[in-house]
Amino acid sequence: MSSVLIVLSAATRWTQADGSQRPTGYWAEEFVEPHRAFTAAGLDISLATPGGRAPTVDELSLAPEANNGDTAKVADLRAYLESGSVQDLLTSPRRLEDVVPGDFDAVLIPGGHGPMQDLAVNEDLGRLLETALPDTSKVVAAVCHGQAGLLSAGSAESWLFEGRSLTAFSDEEETMTGLAANAAWLLESRLRAAGADYSKGPAWSPHVVVDGNLVTGQNPASAGPAAEAVLKLLAV
Repeated sequence: MSSVLIVLSAATRWTQADGSQRPTGYWAEEFVEPHRAFTAAGLDISLATPGGRAPTVDELSLAPEANNGDTAKVADLRAYLESGSVQDLLTSPRRLEDVVPGDFDAVLIPGGHGPMQDLAVNEDLGRLLETALPDTSKVVAAVCHGQAGLLSAGSAESWLFEGRSLTAFSDEEETMTGLAANAAWLLESRLRAAGADYSKGPAWSPHVVVDGNLVTGQNPASAGPAAEAVLKLLAV
């Protein structure tokens, strides 16, 4: 049985350029759709956060206006998160600090703005990625703002993902949310500056980039397709 570690942000606030604190967390769809796909495929799923703190869902991700007005979709996401087995996973995550690199066949980092606050500078996540990515039998995946976590691996002089083809939430999409103007930094711009071979699809449409054992999805709509790409690489 293949195993996957889902790494979620434990941040509840996102520091803005003006110093204010915006509520944040993980984006519901970006956790639910991969978890659903991995469960259906029979993967052994573990969850870790910095400090082993229970992650907080970004309530905006459960608002109809953030889901094209689809109230049935919102109800499904909320019901999934509140189901017994998923609640058990979310309320008792492993400490990211205690995760042994190499113990998992795949690592997935969902988004929400939370990763920009904590995972982008988390040394333990960096250690995990520095073990997983060079091992081509393993898969590293991230969705939307989850790619902020990739910035933790290596250094400014030698970033682990330099030259790799990837996508992430675009500056265009961040501008469309109305959050770009007060963001301390923008993910697409930061990834490009670090040396990523960044590409994007149309705003809000599914766009997945597979570069060897690296899978990245651009936005919430890409979460399901990114999970399917992971399963394909794992040959599940």
